[in-house]
Amino acid sequence: MTYAAFMTAALALLLAPGPTNTLMGVAGAQAGLGRVMRLLPAELLGYLTAILPLAWLGAGVLEQWPVAAILLKLAAALWVMVLAVRLWGLPGGGTEAGAVGVRRIYVTTLLNPKALIFGLILLPAPGNAQFLPKLGLFCLMVAGVALIWGAARRLTQLGDNGGRRLLVVQRLASGWLALVSVMLVAGVIRA
Repeated sequence: MTYAAFMTAALALLLAPGPTNTLMGVAGAQAGLGRVMRLLPAELLGYLTAILPLAWLGAGVLEQWPVAAILLKLAAALWVMVLAVRLWGLPGGGTEAGAVGVRRIYVTTLLNPKALIFGLILLPAPGNAQFLPKLGLFCLMVAGVALIWGAARRLTQLGDNGGRRLLVVQRLASGWLALVSVMLVAGVIRA
């Protein structure tokens, strides 16, 4: 895959709404891009924790134990539903008690189904000379996309009703995460 094709596919996948992007958007809405920047290492570590073993061993392991893929998808669906329920119950004022934190970003990204696509399909095999450069590009794109999603703060904080808008954004994000969870389970059932 050429670098242009890789970047196009990776950006399309990274920009798509998903659990990590939703949480980064909420973090930006709650506390601005400063918090998003502090959460970036957790997102990158979550992706790398999932992607690197998949790139090295994933295809062979999933061929030998197809149940492992099903269990991964179900674990991801369960985690995303837990996030949806927690996000629904958060207050709209962006309080520290309801803040999106490092652990939540890490676990969500680790279980993000997008990591499977990167580790098993988009990145070349680790022995390929393009593996490290494309992995580096991937990390840069993750950071850029997180900042884009985190910029949602502007949409929720303009004017006097910032807290009310944040509550609406959190509820919409919660509904979206619940839908993603249901779609993951439906995909497992169909397969």
